[in-house]
Formats: sequence, C-alpha cells, structure tokens
Amino acid sequence: MNEYRPEGALIKTEKNYEYISSKSGLEKALDRQLILEAPAVMCDHNFNLHIELGSGMRGVIPRDEVEYSPEGESVKDIAILTRVGKTVCFKVCGFKTSARGECIAVLSRRLAQRECFESYIKNLAPGDIIPAKVTHLESFGAFVDVGCGRISLLSIDSISVSRISHPSARLSVGDVIYTVVRSIDDRGRIFVSGRELLGTWEENAALFSEGQTVRGIIRSVESYGVFVELTPNLAGLAEYRDDVRPGQTAAVYIKSIIPDKMKIKLIIIDTDDETICPQPLNYFVDTEHVMHMNSWKYSPRSSAKIIETIF
Repeated sequence: MNEYRPEGALIKTEKNYEYISSKSGLEKALDRQLILEAPAVMCDHNFNLHIELGSGMRGVIPRDEVEYSPEGESVKDIAILTRVGKTVCFKVCGFKTSARGECIAVLSRRLAQRECFESYIKNLAPGDIIPAKVTHLESFGAFVDVGCGRISLLSIDSISVSRISHPSARLSVGDVIYTVVRSIDDRGRIFVSGRELLGTWEENAALFSEGQTVRGIIRSVESYGVFVELTPNLAGLAEYRDDVRPGQTAAVYIKSIIPDKMKIKLIIIDTDDETICPQPLNYFVDTEHVMHMNSWKYSPRSSAKIIETIF
C-alpha cells in the first residue's frame, strides 16, 4: 500500500532502502507498483533525470516522465532542472541495457504523481488536515508539497492570525508542517491554510497572565501603537514609540487581557535587534488523530467581532 506523503518522507525508511538497494528489490517494487524515493544527481542534455540508487545501479527518469499534470500540460525544462539535488519519488517501469552493457532502471515520477492525485489528492475536501512540506517562499505566501511533489499555495494571510511581512518570519524551506485544505478549484488545484491549527484567541491568551513580562516580536509600528506578537495567533498592542521597528524582539509587560475586545494591552520594557529564527509551530489540534475540521472560530463567545472559518 503506497503512502502519499510529501517528497522526502520515505527516503530514510527501511522499506524504501530495502527496495532500492538491489535489482531484486527494484523488481519487487515494479511487480508491486510501489512508490519509492531517491536523490536526483544529474539532468543530462536531453533533460532526463539521473537517479542515485543504493543498488549500484543507475536509474533514469525520462524527460516526459518527470512530472504529472492533471491538465495535460507539458513539463517545463526549469521544472526538471530544479529537481537536481533533491529527493524525488518514482515508480519502477522496467530495465534496459546501455551501450556499455550497464543495466539501467527506468523510472517514472509522473506515474507516482498520477497515482497520488487519483487516489489521494483528488479525494481531499475542504477542512481535511494534511501534512505538507515547504518547498519555497515568496512575498505572497509559501509553496508546499502536499504529496509526491504536488504543490499547493499557503497564502501569507493564511499562515497565522498575527500579521507577518514575509513567510520567512514563520517558515523555512524544508519545514514539514500541518495544513488544512481551504479550497479546491475546478482544475483540481488545492489551496491550504495553517492558522486554524494554531489555536483560538482564548487558547493562546490562556498561556499568559496579567502582570507577566514576556518576550515578543514587534510586527508592526503604527501611528496609534505597536503590535507585538506573543504567539503566531496572538498579538498585543503597546503605545506608540518612535525608537522601535518591525522585526525586533521585545520584553513586554502584560498590562491587561480583555477577551470581549480580543485585546491585550502591553508596555514595551526593552527591545533587542536579535534575529529570531522561526520556531516550531505549536498546534492546538491533535494532528495525529484529528483528520478533519468543519469550522474554526477564533474569536471568544463574548466578543462582538466574529473571526471564523467555515470549511
């Protein structure tokens, strides 16, 4: 039974090593139609991907077998080149002998992706909780692998409730995270969100108490005050200061917590230019056992302002 995980999830498993470490293992994988993984080490002048197998054999993914598109679009050269140096998934299609008498395994990433799409991605619905791997970051959001190299967009406003200027403030390339399927368009493209897994206002506010002095990150400086992030889904407001700037860490005193207005009033004690690396995300949903959510309400019951997501 194949697992449809982001690329890189299988490569270090015993099962994967067992099948790619010998020709007999690859033959079994061919017979069982298994999805395996190995690193791409070269792209030749014909845009065929060469795969490093642990069996001492060479694997090749022909150009037309590098990527699957439900829309039938042809694979772009850049999409092939960017696979070099990365782990790729594939299915074994057969074997051939080179002019030098070398046995070469013929592989297909396209077939692995097609099976993933037909058996997994195609059946997802809004509200489903799925793992994803961050592949690259842009100013408008993060691109994530939701299975066998199939890419989805996590827009910047869906990463967390606390506003950030760039996804790198929260995520790094290679991070494996959990996301919620937000929507699926008529072309089968999936868009995901992350903030619904990072807790409600009350759940995050419960981590703090009035009178505490804690560390935060200055995210925005406005004429009416300074927004300081306490957690990815919780920010407080301090009085305006002209000597602080976004990105600084700050020691803040919690003056008051007001649930019905979803406000936390802060006093900035001190600031520092120390660069904070993205911290592991703290999920308020048991992502190991909860597979779906129908809705999420961020705002407290006592609040007149409603912030929620209906899937």
